[in-house]
Amino acid sequence: MTTQDMTAQDTSTSTQDTGTPDAADATARPDLAALDGLVGHTTVHGVPALFAPRPGPLTAGLLFRVGRADETLPTTGVTHLVEHLALHRLGLSDLHYNGATADAYTLFHVTGDEDEVVTYLNGVCAALRDLPLERLETEKEILRTEAGSRGNGPLSQLPLWRYGAQGYGLASYDELGTHSLTADQVRHWAETRFTRDNAVLWLTGDHLPEGLDLTLPTGRRIPAPAATDALPVTPACVRGDDGHIAFTSVVRRSTAAAVFAEILGRALFQDLRQKGGYSYSAEADYTPRDADFATLTAYADALPQKQDAALGGFVDVFARLRAGRVEQTELDSARGKLLRRYDVPDLGAALLPSYAHSLLLGHRLLTPERHRAELEAVTVEDVREAAREAWDGGLLQVPTRGAEWAGLTPAPQYSPTGVSGTLHPSLEDDDVTLVVGDTGVTLSLPAGLVTVRYDACAAMTTRPDGARCLTGLDGFRVAVEPTLYGGVTPERIAVLDAAVPAEAVVPLPARAAERIPRPAERETPAPQTQGVERRPAGRVTPRFLYMAALATVWPLLLLALVVNGFRESPATGIPGLGGFLLEYWLVRAAVGLYRAVSSETD
Repeated sequence: MTTQDMTAQDTSTSTQDTGTPDAADATARPDLAALDGLVGHTTVHGVPALFAPRPGPLTAGLLFRVGRADETLPTTGVTHLVEHLALHRLGLSDLHYNGATADAYTLFHVTGDEDEVVTYLNGVCAALRDLPLERLETEKEILRTEAGSRGNGPLSQLPLWRYGAQGYGLASYDELGTHSLTADQVRHWAETRFTRDNAVLWLTGDHLPEGLDLTLPTGRRIPAPAATDALPVTPACVRGDDGHIAFTSVVRRSTAAAVFAEILGRALFQDLRQKGGYSYSAEADYTPRDADFATLTAYADALPQKQDAALGGFVDVFARLRAGRVEQTELDSARGKLLRRYDVPDLGAALLPSYAHSLLLGHRLLTPERHRAELEAVTVEDVREAAREAWDGGLLQVPTRGAEWAGLTPAPQYSPTGVSGTLHPSLEDDDVTLVVGDTGVTLSLPAGLVTVRYDACAAMTTRPDGARCLTGLDGFRVAVEPTLYGGVTPERIAVLDAAVPAEAVVPLPARAAERIPRPAERETPAPQTQGVERRPAGRVTPRFLYMAALATVWPLLLLALVVNGFRESPATGIPGLGGFLLEYWLVRAAVGLYRAVSSETD
């Protein structure tokens, strides 16, 4: 479970307590009175601040309601860049501090004594007011290096399949903005997103230290991005890498859903690892996404020879929970684990990160007593309903041939329609054709069409060698490589450049010559078809000359015999027919002798 789950924020009636954006499109803030007696609250230079005492060094976190899901595909990485630039001037230090950029928030956190915490927070806010943009290109390079060493986990592509190439789906993509973002774009992002009205501070102390300067630009509280949907039907399935079974779903934030996630994780571990021996890791997680919804994730690994068995066990666990076959001991164990989170010293300080996160997103704040009561009230029927909701909205990534047998629909692999335009055959595969039209591009493959329309293009990367790669908002991608398709001239590339909106274009640097793709060489067909005999050239021989002479003279004699015979007797026609057959045989014999090659001349 994440830090946000350490508190009593989720309830089945959360929508009744969540404010809606006002006329200025800002998220309404929950009532802080619920925290009285547990967590102190005030404002510092317009920034809401929560604090609660805990012995030892101070720990503080400055949260902003902005993350990757707020970006577009061409600007991915801009929030991460702001975070890096804001921390640059702090330099090397023994102080424990860092920053983090998530889907819906950015966090700056620090642990130290009062002076160190004040210096850190003041420095971050000062940098946000005046970013060291002379470092922009260097930080871009650092982020590209960081991305290259990070690698992709088994769940990395699931956001793309669910949301497409926008919003929460951008978590599946590289940070394209590290190639093209300008200083003005980064500065504007900081000025409009990293504002006092879009921030929350939490700190583990019985008071706020003197000297805090959280001066930031004024702005507005920006609600979490609205979720997009690239799945026409759920539950759905996609093919993933061998060795991994992964499931995600979007569920309404509730105490029952959090309890279900705990039961699911325990059931997967027990059935797939302890009983079946199919998996080493088998777990589930529940993470708030925004004010109203959370992401439920389940995962299990398996050796290739055990994948089918692991998948069957995975589906069976869900089927059992959806049917309401939940033992009371399972419910009690899961509930007990969540309740034990409150059995800690300095409870208010332990709950600060979660309360700050809920305040930032506009989710209601619950006292520990209220949340304990809700946990105690969760029934087996509540768990069954949560399991059904999770499965019905689920996306299952399988390492095997599919999961239609479990009632899941394959996620769309191809576009429903194509575009009309000029045809450019692949130089590698006769069954593949690129279509460049006035409204979009289509790649025609043997199994279906992949289309990106210009008015729904999330991003188009460009290379100086003429290559273009278009990604649609739905996540479909078409790569236009002039070296791999016939007739993709600069004039056809100009059609793309003129049609795609400028804000979606991301110029990439030139590629080395050896990295420009070339069509694979095709095998040259043999000049003769295998299995067909080669006919030798003809030869003139004495036998041929004799037979050719007979074939030439006989038609003349035959003509004379037939004409004279008809005058004397009409019955002469029958011998005449035999004469014509003899002529046919003579011609065939002459041709055969001409083509024949004696063994002596081979």
